[in-house]
Amino acid sequence: MKGLILAAGRGSRLGNLTSNTPKCLLKIHGKTLLELQMSAFVASSINDISIVTGYQAEKFKDYQLNKYHNANWHCSQMVQSLCCASDLLLSDTCIISYSDIFYDSTAIQLLLLNESDLSITYDPNWLNLWRKRFENPLSDAENFQINKAGYLVDIGGKPNNLEDVMGQYMGLMKITPKAWHLMSKLLTTLTLNELKRIDMTTLLRKVLDHKLLPISAERYEGAWGEVDTPYDLQLYRDQL
Repeated sequence: MKGLILAAGRGSRLGNLTSNTPKCLLKIHGKTLLELQMSAFVASSINDISIVTGYQAEKFKDYQLNKYHNANWHCSQMVQSLCCASDLLLSDTCIISYSDIFYDSTAIQLLLLNESDLSITYDPNWLNLWRKRFENPLSDAENFQINKAGYLVDIGGKPNNLEDVMGQYMGLMKITPKAWHLMSKLLTTLTLNELKRIDMTTLLRKVLDHKLLPISAERYEGAWGEVDTPYDLQLYRDQL
């Protein structure tokens, strides 16, 4: 099992905070987001960790990580960053993390214990956090539905009401080589512009629509957060 952190983007909504540094190098209580992610991996006995860089890639030179680079970071989404590490994904089962989130090691352990080829973690108590982050929680939420067996049946798109949202995808998933083989074949059907624009939840939606393989959803109720804005950063610094 290996770790893969997707850290190519700048995080433009953070404004001046990322004018000279990638957002995963912003700190909460003295530790960068990247350090928090790495600690969660290591605490789960995952020591082989790779990173996909892009914006200000030179800032990662001192980190002892296997490095991939998304040269199109400025005009692409996370799926293209994922594709930059395709050789890794085809050879090893990987736990993949967005770089602008934090969580504890139990989130990774949930995925380690899950036997599905494609699995994600989600926050069933998302509304508590979203109400702190947004005046209207639905403004930044996505549809998310799972069935009684714990498999994803809907993800992505704007919800019309709270009943459409059983949780929120956290940006943490596990992909086996079998799953990535099927997903990468699906991605070859897209044009280059489509590939640049597709985000992770849209890819997961396509996996469901094409019935490629089931997506197992693990319920995570520990501390976590995503950093999109300066307000987010201050919120976590004040409350953690």
